[in-house]
Amino acid sequence: MSRAAQSAPPPVPRLQAGIDAGVLLLLLGLGVLGFGPTFGGDARYLVAGFAGIILGLGIAWAGRLLRWGLWMMIGVFLGTYLVLGHALAAPQEAFLGFLPTLRSLRILIVGVVFSWKDILTVADPVGTASGMLVVPFLAAMLCAVVAGTLAWRLRTPYWPMLPVLVLFATGIAFGTNRASLPEIRGILLVVAAMAWLAYRRDIARTDARTRVAINPAVTDPATAASGRNRRLALGAGVLAAATVLTLALSPVVAAGQDRRVLRDVVEPPVDLFAYPSPLTSFRKYVKDNEDTVLFTVDGLPEGERVRLAALDAYDGVVYNVNPQAAGNFARVGDAQQLGDIDPDDLDGGTSAQLTFDIKDYSGVWLPAGGELEGVRLGGPRASELGRSLYYNDEARTALSTVGVQSGDTYEVNALFPETFSEEQLAQYGFADLTLPRVQNDPPVIAAKAGEYIGAVSEPIERARRLEQVLSAQGFFSNGKEDEAKSLPGHGAARMLNLLDADQMVGDDEQYAVAMALMARKVNIPARVVMGFYPDWDEVGNAQGPLEITGGDVHAWVEVAFDGVGWVAFNPTPPEDNEPVPPQQQPKSSPKPQVLQPPPPPQEPAELPPDSAPEPQDAEEREKDLLDELAPYLAIIGVVLIPVVVLVVPLVVVALLKRKRRKRREHQGLPADRVGGGWSELVSLATDLGAETNPRATRRESARELGAAFPQSSESTTKLASRADAGIFAAGDPSEDEVQDYWRDVRTSLDGMRGSVGFWKRQRARFSPRSLLRDAEARRGTGRRDAGARRGGRRSGRGRGQDGTGGGRP
Repeated sequence: MSRAAQSAPPPVPRLQAGIDAGVLLLLLGLGVLGFGPTFGGDARYLVAGFAGIILGLGIAWAGRLLRWGLWMMIGVFLGTYLVLGHALAAPQEAFLGFLPTLRSLRILIVGVVFSWKDILTVADPVGTASGMLVVPFLAAMLCAVVAGTLAWRLRTPYWPMLPVLVLFATGIAFGTNRASLPEIRGILLVVAAMAWLAYRRDIARTDARTRVAINPAVTDPATAASGRNRRLALGAGVLAAATVLTLALSPVVAAGQDRRVLRDVVEPPVDLFAYPSPLTSFRKYVKDNEDTVLFTVDGLPEGERVRLAALDAYDGVVYNVNPQAAGNFARVGDAQQLGDIDPDDLDGGTSAQLTFDIKDYSGVWLPAGGELEGVRLGGPRASELGRSLYYNDEARTALSTVGVQSGDTYEVNALFPETFSEEQLAQYGFADLTLPRVQNDPPVIAAKAGEYIGAVSEPIERARRLEQVLSAQGFFSNGKEDEAKSLPGHGAARMLNLLDADQMVGDDEQYAVAMALMARKVNIPARVVMGFYPDWDEVGNAQGPLEITGGDVHAWVEVAFDGVGWVAFNPTPPEDNEPVPPQQQPKSSPKPQVLQPPPPPQEPAELPPDSAPEPQDAEEREKDLLDELAPYLAIIGVVLIPVVVLVVPLVVVALLKRKRRKRREHQGLPADRVGGGWSELVSLATDLGAETNPRATRRESARELGAAFPQSSESTTKLASRADAGIFAAGDPSEDEVQDYWRDVRTSLDGMRGSVGFWKRQRARFSPRSLLRDAEARRGTGRRDAGARRGGRRSGRGRGQDGTGGGRP
C-alpha cells in the first residue's frame, strides 16, 4: 500500500457520520450550557453557542470530503466567523441584528483577544453587547471544528473527546459561582461519551481496514456473546456506581462551599484607592448641604435605605473600601437591560423598582438600594455611564468611574433583604468571613470593646451591647454653630478623643466607625455603610418621589450573621440627646503658695512595644489560610469521587498482574519459572485481544500467536520450543538458562506491545482478561495439579502453556 493511501482518511458511512455529529452536538452543547449563569439565562447565548457547534461540524465534514489542508481549514474557519459572526456574536452592534457594520466588525476582530478578559471582569449577567457573545460562539465553533476533524479523519476514537472536555472546562472556568445543572450535565457527559467511544471502538475493531494483526480466531458465538455481555454489564455497573456516588456525595462534600471560578481570582479592573472614601465628605453634606436636594428617588419602600458605599478597611486615617476584600467591583455588562427578579429568590425580601433623578449630588458612588438585579440608565450621558459602571454584589454598591452629576437619571431593580426579629437572630452565629485587618487603631478601642461587652457570649447580644452602650452613653452633635463642639473625621486621634473623653460627642460618622472598630477587635465581622434615608415619621406621602437632602445622610454598621447576611445596627445616639455643659464652679480665693519639696523619682513604667502582635493575629492568619484552601479542597474532593471509582479497579488489576509476573519469574523450580515465562507471553496476548486455545500445546499456541503478531512470530516459536525443552528435559535448567529465557521473553513482550497502538497497549495493561482466564484454568485443573505436585519432579514437566494444567510438547 502506498504512503498516500495509508494517510488518507478512512471512509465514513453516512449513518456513522450522522451518529457522530449528533453525539458531538450533545457533548459540545453540554459545555455551552455552562455559560448559562454568566448570561443570566438569556437565550441568545444558546443561539450563538449551538450555531457555532453546527458551523464547526459542517466545516469539519466539508474539509474531510474535500480533503482540505490545515491552511485551507483555517481560512474557511476565519471567513465563516467574520461573515456569520455579525448576526451570532454581535447582534446588537449589527444593523438590523444581522447586517455587518464597522462597529460589529470591530467587535469580532478585537473580541478574539479581549472578550475573554471582558467576560470575567463584567458583573453577571454580562448581557449580549460589547462582544460578550464572542466567547461562547468562538469557543464552540473552534472546539466543534477540532472535534469533527479528529472524529472523521483519525482512526483512533478517543482524540475527539479532548476538544469536548476543553469546551466543558471553558464553560466552568468562565462561568459564575452558580453552577448550571452540574449533576445532570456531568452524568450526561460521562454516559454519552462512554457509549459513543464504545460504539466507535467497536466499529474500529470490525473494520478490516483498521484491524491490526491480532488473529480473529474462530470462537463459539455463544462464548463471544457471553463475553460481550459481561463487558457491557461491567461497564454499566462502573458507570452506575460512579453516578450514584457522585449524586450522593457531591452535596455532602460541597455543602457550604462557594464555587471558585476564574472571575474570583481576576484582579479588580478599577483602583478603588484612586477615589476618596465617601465618609470623608460626611460633614460636608450635613453642614453645607443640609437643605440642598441631592437627588430624588421614587419607589423606595417605607423604612428602607439608599446605599452609597460599604466600607471594610481601616488604616488609622480613613475607613475605605479594600480592593482585595469586598472591593472586587466588576464592570456591568448590559446596563440597558433591566433584569426581572424571580419571586422564588425573594425569600422574605422586598423587590422594588427605584427611579433616581440626580440634582446637586456628584461623585463616583451611585446612590442605589438593596441588591441590584439590573440597571437602566437614562439621560444624555446614558451610554457614557454604561461603559463606566461597576458593581459589587457582596457590598451591594455601584460606582461609575466618570461619576454621576446633575441631569443623570437611572432605574434600578433592587431586592431589599428580609428583616429578622431579635428572636430569630438569636439562633444564628456570626458569619465566617475574611475581612481586611484593622490597622493603626488606638488601644482604647480594644479596651472599650471588652468593657462594653463584658461576659456576654451570645453573638447577637455581643453586637447589641456595643450598639446600646454607644447609643445610650453618647451624645449627638454635628458640630454646627448652635450645637456642642464636635470635631469631624474618624481617624485614630478622633476615635481616641471620642472614647477617652468625659462625654462622648459625635455624629453618625464617629459612632459607626467606633462600633465597627470595636466589633472587629472582638472578632465580630462588621463594616461601615454610608447612605441616605429620610425621617420616615416626617414623610407625608411615602408612595411619591422623595427629595433626599444633605441632612438625610447617615452612616451605620452592618454585622454579618451566618445564614442571614448583613444586619444593620445603629449606634448613633438620638439627635435630641445633646451633651450637658459642665456646671460653673464658684471662684475660690487663692492662698499664698508654699514651695514644696520635689517628689521622689519614680521608676519608668515598662510599656509593651506597639509592634507586638496580638494573640488573635496568628489565629486569624491560620484561619485565613484554611478559608482560602477550603473551597479548593472541596472541589478536589468532588472531582476525585468518580475518578476513584473508575481508577481503583484499574490499579488493582495492574498490581495483580505485577505480582503474578514476579511470582512466575522468581518463585518455584527452574522448570516452573521457564513455564511461567511462556505463560506471561500467553497472558499478554490474551490482554491484547488475541484468542488462544487454553488446551493447545505450546507449539500450537505459538503458531496462533505468530499469526496474531507477525513481527514477533519467529521469537515466539523459539520460545515455545525452549519452554518444552526446559520443562520436559531430563534435568533442571540452570539459573543462567532461566535468566536468559526470561530476557528473551521480555524482548518478545516488547515486540508484541510495539505491534499495536498506544491506546490498545493501555487497554491491555489494565485488562482483567488474563486474570479471569487464569482463575478459570485453576478451577478446572485444581485436582490434576494437586496430583501432579505429589508426583515430585514430573510436576513441572506436566504443566501446560499457562502453567496451570497439562499439555503436549
